[in-house]
This record gives sequence, structure tokens and C-alpha cells, in this order.
Amino acid sequence: MAGLTISGDTHPILKDDYASEWMGIEVLALDDGHATIRMPLRQEMLNGFGMAHGGMIFAFGDTAFALACNPANPGLADEGSITVASGVDINFIKPAFQGQVLTAVANRRASTGRSGLYDIQIYAADPAATEATGASPAASPAGAPAPTLPGGLPADVPPGELVAEFRGRSRTISKK
Repeated sequence: MAGLTISGDTHPILKDDYASEWMGIEVLALDDGHATIRMPLRQEMLNGFGMAHGGMIFAFGDTAFALACNPANPGLADEGSITVASGVDINFIKPAFQGQVLTAVANRRASTGRSGLYDIQIYAADPAATEATGASPAASPAGAPAPTLPGGLPADVPPGELVAEFRGRSRTISKK
């Protein structure tokens, strides 16, 4: 798959995020209050019905949520704090299956004080559709934002079908 492989160099919260690494998540786009990621659905991510385990879809959406909530390049004002989930809801719309590629698009909807509200849409597409263009957001000139479709999805990543809607409520707290 094209795109930035997950690493601590992509976003500081990913440095020791072994769960996201195991899931094979790729970061496609990061901006203030926004993140787009994707991952392939593997056999070990399925439930007994042969479809994506709800916990896997939840964990995938939660990673997009965390990336959108926390700055990729923290400034001095961000140094002593982190933003975490204070609550989430997820609605499963339709199943996803082994071999499909999930894409999550996270966007901040509101932020006031230490609280925020984020919506994350999770899509599933067949692998051929996600690689049909051959383009990569990482191929954009350094520092230039990748072209996007409405909702923040990179233009070269077909979204597939909506499989889940995740809404997260965030709270900024002190690091301990």
C-alpha cells in the first residue's frame, strides 16, 4: 500500500503504539483536528461470522480519533498535556470482510476549553479500488497538503462503502 507507514516520526503518539502497529495502520493525512488512516482487514481481525470484529473497527476508529485530537507537532503550550477520549459512540452500518481495506476519516466538529467533539467515518473497499490510481498522498510536494474530497478524504483514496460512524468526545488532561 502507498502512504506513510505508521511510525513515531509520523505522529509522536504512535512511537510506542504497538496495537496500531500490529493492525498495520497507515497514516494518509494529518492536520489540525483531522486524520485519515487506512489498514487491510486480515484473517485474525475477523469474528466467528467471518466479518470484521467490531472491536477491530472500534480500535481503528479510535486511532484516527487520537491522531485528530493530538497535534503532530506539539508546541510549547502542548508540552505538558495530552488529549484522550472522555466517551465514544460507534454505530456499525454494514459488515466489512477479509481482504478489504478500511479507511477512517476523522474530523473535529467542535472544540472549547479542554473538550472536543470528533466524527470519524469508516469505509471499506476492495483492495483493487484503493490502489487503482497508483498515486500516493506521500507523493505530494513537501509541506503541501494532499488534495482532498469533501470530508477530508484524500482524492486518490476511494472511500468504498460506509461501514461505521464513530463519534468521540475528547478531554485534554495533564501528562503524568
